Formats: sequence, structure tokens, C-alpha cells
Amino acid sequence: IALLIDYSPKFISALLLLIIGLYAIKTTNKIVKKVMIKNNFDPTLSKFLADILLWALRVLLFVTVISKLGIDNSSFVAVLGAAGLAIGLSLQGSLSNFAGGILIILFKPFRVGDTIEAQGITGTVSEIQIFVTKIISANNQTIFVPNGTLSNNTIINYSIQENRRTDLTLSISYETNIKTARETILELLSKNPKIHTTPQATVTVRDFSDHAIHLAVRAWCTNEDFQEINSFVLENCKEAFDTKGIAIQPFVKEKSN
Repeated sequence: IALLIDYSPKFISALLLLIIGLYAIKTTNKIVKKVMIKNNFDPTLSKFLADILLWALRVLLFVTVISKLGIDNSSFVAVLGAAGLAIGLSLQGSLSNFAGGILIILFKPFRVGDTIEAQGITGTVSEIQIFVTKIISANNQTIFVPNGTLSNNTIINYSIQENRRTDLTLSISYETNIKTARETILELLSKNPKIHTTPQATVTVRDFSDHAIHLAVRAWCTNEDFQEINSFVLENCKEAFDTKGIAIQPFVKEKSN
């Protein structure tokens, strides 16, 4: 009983400190979020910084409460450090993804809503988390890419630039007049208002193969119209070639002896 009476003031003060501290941490976290939103911080970065601050203050509060109870916190800090080292060694891959998430959030090679290509995957960024980035593919598949791999490899961001150029190849036979084929394609491109006139669309000879002449069709449009313009060029060029008797040379596979 005597021990309980002697210890109860420390326990009550530690309990009050814990309650007040948790309330103060919650209030501080809300204020920090509001300040970052007011200053137009990136939403992903704001959430990340707020979460780090929240857990750092909770750990500090826990150590303070332990000290208030009269427990020596030096041994506790040593145990915490040893535990942190053990966890770090066992979670090297996860820590790499964590570091990759920080790099992506800070340097912003892409943002939520951007269309990117990385690791053989093309899609729209749905969410940037600490360990993974969530990408929605064109066929509505949800793909999670580890941030460590993503931050250390090539990323193609199709959304940074407002305009995009098609790069299509049409193969015609050697009996076809190149000038006639070029004029037919350019006439077709000029009829689509979504294809930019500046820079101008071009049709050039890409190369000659054993069986066909390959024409490179390059036309500029907005990112939003890119897929539509690709389909337009391929479909309408086939119809225009048929009308003018221009033969499209199919792919010929060499026979092995």
C-alpha cells in the first residue's frame, strides 16, 4: 500500500502527460496539414511529411512518459536502437522502396494523374505510396510497382509535354510511286482538325527492306488525342490507298533452309 501511495503521483502525472500529449500531437498534425495545403504543397508529400511528424512525436511522447514513471530510458533507447538495426537488416528491400518513394515524392518525375511508361508497364498513376506506386493500365488493371525499382530505372512521362508526335510506319510495294503515296497521306492528314499544322505533319522514307518501302508518318497532336489520331491515320490511309490503287506491302517472313 505504501509503495502504491508513493508511486501513484508519478503514475497519475504520466497518465495526464500521455492524454495531453496525444491531444497536442493530434492538434499539431492537423495544423501542419492545413498549413501545407494552404501553401499548395503536393498532396502526397503533405501526407508523407505529416505521417513522419506524427510518429516522431508519438515516439518522443512515449519516451517522455516512460521517464515520468521513473524508468531509466537509456536502456530503453539502447533496446530501441538494437531493434531498429535488426529490423533494418531484415527489411533491406522495403527500405530501398521507402527511399525510392521519398525520391519520387521530392523530385517528382511524375505526379498523380500522369501517364507513364516504366518497367514495361504503361498506364496512369493512380496513387504514390511510400513503398509502391499504383498504376492503372489502359485495360483497367491495377498494377503496383515497387518504388525502389521505379526510382532507379528509366521512366517515360507522357503527360509533362502538352503535345505528342505520332511515329507510324506504313509499308508500300516497290511498284508504288513514293510521291503519290506521300501526297495521299498528307492530304488525308490535312483533313483532320485535331492534327496540328505547326509543326507540320511529315511523310518521309524510313528505309528500304527486301520486300517493301517503309514510310514514316509523323503528325503532332495533343496527348488526349494521341490514340485517336493513331487509329485515324492507320484506318483512313488503308481506305485512301485502296481508292488510289496503292498496294500496302504485308510483312514477309523469310523461310529458313
